[in-house]
Amino acid sequence: MGNALKVLQEYMGTGGVLILFLFAVIYLYLREKRKPRRILFVYVPILLLVLILNPLFFRLLREMDVVYFRLFWLLPVIVEIAYCAVMICETQKGRAYAALAVVFVTLTAALGRPVYQNPLYSPAENIYHVPDSVVHICDAIQVPGREVMALFPEELLLYVRQYSPVVCMPYGREVLTGVYDALHETACAEKVDMEQLVPLSREKSCHYLIFPQKQRFSREPSDYGWEVFLETDGYTVYRDTGVELAVPEE
Repeated sequence: MGNALKVLQEYMGTGGVLILFLFAVIYLYLREKRKPRRILFVYVPILLLVLILNPLFFRLLREMDVVYFRLFWLLPVIVEIAYCAVMICETQKGRAYAALAVVFVTLTAALGRPVYQNPLYSPAENIYHVPDSVVHICDAIQVPGREVMALFPEELLLYVRQYSPVVCMPYGREVLTGVYDALHETACAEKVDMEQLVPLSREKSCHYLIFPQKQRFSREPSDYGWEVFLETDGYTVYRDTGVELAVPEE
């Protein structure tokens, strides 16, 4: 169960919202008597928790390459806390009602963490709500009539698939959650070992490889058939001529 609990801990951030959620479940278990609402706010969350934290279920879904933290989206966390707060507030009247409401709102805000503190957050730079660098790079490497495979740095991973359906990547956000990938580990090294990276990237048929312009390499990329395709927004886009990129005929 430890692995599932670790995923839950990472998903819940500071853990304060999880505490409020568990308190709400216990409170509603003791006080909510209406059967339909009891099923929705008590039995369903408990059954979901038992299932998601089950080590056998965790192992099964991990073997199927399921992004496990998404299962926690099934938990009615916010609705549960809000409904519990309303029930408690309704036990009071007048100023006491208002005071309790303020306490719950303040407590929820204090125990949470602003989304703007997420290192993956960035202000919108265009109508697509992705960094301009993603737009410029994807537009440049797209080939009409076919998909292309491109290796992107970590900070751009989450945005590429939001912007382009034809620019594919050899690995996705799972590497950001600790899932090991040899190509990812090699590409993200402070100094990239080209002897290790080139065979791995060609095994994944990477047509393009994007790195920060300040990236250091063990040897010159041009020695391995990499050509500088584009330089934009602080990134260098290399085209690996060792990976065939057939353009569909008109």
